[in-house]
Amino acid sequence: MGALFTKDTQAIFWNNNASAIQRMLDYDYVINRAKPSVAAIVAPTSGNKFEKFFYGPDEIMVPVFRNTTEAAAAFPNADVLLNFGSFRTAYDVTMEAITLKGQFKTVMVTAEGIPERLARKMNQAARDAGVVVIGPATVGGIAPGGFKIANVGGTIENIINSKLHRAGSCGLVTRSGGLFNELSNIISINADGIAEGVAIGGDRFVGSVFIDNLLRMESNPEVKYMVLLGEVGGTEEYKVIEAVKAGKIKKPIIAWCIGTIAKHFSSGVQFGHAGASANADAETAASKNEAMAAAGIYVPASFNDLPHTIAEVYGKLRAEGTIGEIVEPELRSVPKVRRKKEFICTISDDRGDEATYAGYPISSVATPETGFGIGDVISLLWFKKRYPKWATDYLETVIKTVADHGPAVSGAHNAKVTARAGKDVISSLVTGLLTIGPRFGGAIDDAARYFKYANDRGMSPAEFIDYMKKEGKTISGIGHRIKSVRNPDLRVSGLKKYAAEHFPATPLLDFALEVEKLTTSKKDNLILNVDGTIGILMVDMWRALGYSEDEIDGFIEAGALNAFFVVGRSIGFIGHILDEKRLGMPMYRHPTDDILYNVELADEI
Repeated sequence: MGALFTKDTQAIFWNNNASAIQRMLDYDYVINRAKPSVAAIVAPTSGNKFEKFFYGPDEIMVPVFRNTTEAAAAFPNADVLLNFGSFRTAYDVTMEAITLKGQFKTVMVTAEGIPERLARKMNQAARDAGVVVIGPATVGGIAPGGFKIANVGGTIENIINSKLHRAGSCGLVTRSGGLFNELSNIISINADGIAEGVAIGGDRFVGSVFIDNLLRMESNPEVKYMVLLGEVGGTEEYKVIEAVKAGKIKKPIIAWCIGTIAKHFSSGVQFGHAGASANADAETAASKNEAMAAAGIYVPASFNDLPHTIAEVYGKLRAEGTIGEIVEPELRSVPKVRRKKEFICTISDDRGDEATYAGYPISSVATPETGFGIGDVISLLWFKKRYPKWATDYLETVIKTVADHGPAVSGAHNAKVTARAGKDVISSLVTGLLTIGPRFGGAIDDAARYFKYANDRGMSPAEFIDYMKKEGKTISGIGHRIKSVRNPDLRVSGLKKYAAEHFPATPLLDFALEVEKLTTSKKDNLILNVDGTIGILMVDMWRALGYSEDEIDGFIEAGALNAFFVVGRSIGFIGHILDEKRLGMPMYRHPTDDILYNVELADEI
């Protein structure tokens, strides 16, 4: 199977353990990884869309998802799940990951105390699916110079001191996470460090056992010898002994089982881990050490002699030429002081020689010969996508359609009155824009929202009409004061014609037209109006462009549809403002005969 991790490995981190994630990203920066090792975070109770972390002196955004399935779909190349769920949720999280066939090669489970029945079921499911489980009850593992899990190795300073910043020659497998760090340091002092290391976990039933990892390291050419640190309890070390006897493992193994002091106790003693308790003579540390030595494994006389044995085996392999010189890589330093950014911008960048729109230099989109139009600029700056021409042409059609509707509507009226008061273009424009809302322009948002809601839930046109009636709401996008079936709105006709000729499909418009048949049968002016048509076709456009329903709902709730009305109508408002200025119109006062006065004498208190 070879190494579990490489310098390209990316993980999905389940549970937002900020300090552990930051340590991983600091390690990535120091060893000069091309991309961060944490692709996404799964935090079921979080309402955040992302979390910020430092990457060297700068910050990066790591997306947050509600479940593993969504995160995996967004990052199909992330093949490691770091399960930091509690012992209550860790089983379910791991089982979900295992069912995502082809996604995860490795799952690390940090929780300890998962019920043994569930742990055995989880481990068997992983084996059947070809997924390597590290843990439960583990700190994880590391491929020095490539990828490390969470808190393995401790601080950056300790990692460098233990030579975990680059690959050495030793494959290290332990049960204990704490002793994993200690052994890494001992190996760095007495040899050239480790090539790969795994702490398999302290619970009685863990996913990948000693033999799984040692056989994998046997096939990893970077590993020249192995160090195994077992403990009292269990019989997993005997599987290693049999593999050595059978010739399946040929590389030198240095091994020691801790817990030899247990023979001095008159009764069984559990040493910390759930699995660290001998239930038979063969499970004692002393018996396992004797058996491993008899099989030809390097077993020191005591734990204190382990460093000497490591130095001896390493020196022998160096002398034979099996292990060569290691060139120390250049490392980057993590700044001691880092400042969080107050603002985030993901649509434009003005730091270089030329500002960009979603990565496109302005010069590449601004002039006519570039082939970009206003619709392209909107798609880049509003949605961070380069839309196809049929979609950008539709955006421009919408803006042109809503640009003006005469001087009598509230926004244009306000803008004209303010301009006649002597105010500047900006002030006059703002007064007009402030009228845009639920009764003026907002029908685009609501039409998209309610028609989509009904269509998503499979309502029939009649059911939708009944639903809106029960909600006590008029159907946004339906109805016109002047236009009717016999006197159609040519703007709507034009939009429908464009959609029929250029849209891949218009399922929501088709649904709306069925609703229109029912509403116009009651009253012929209850037609699909221009606001409704625009909003409904926007949904059809986004669906055709491949957006998810949640993403489309997000656009609607954010006010993206209303934004098109704002941009378009600003053109008309400015036209009316400039018209007033050009005509030199005086201050406006509304005629009193157009006001119903009903003023009574105020009551005295």
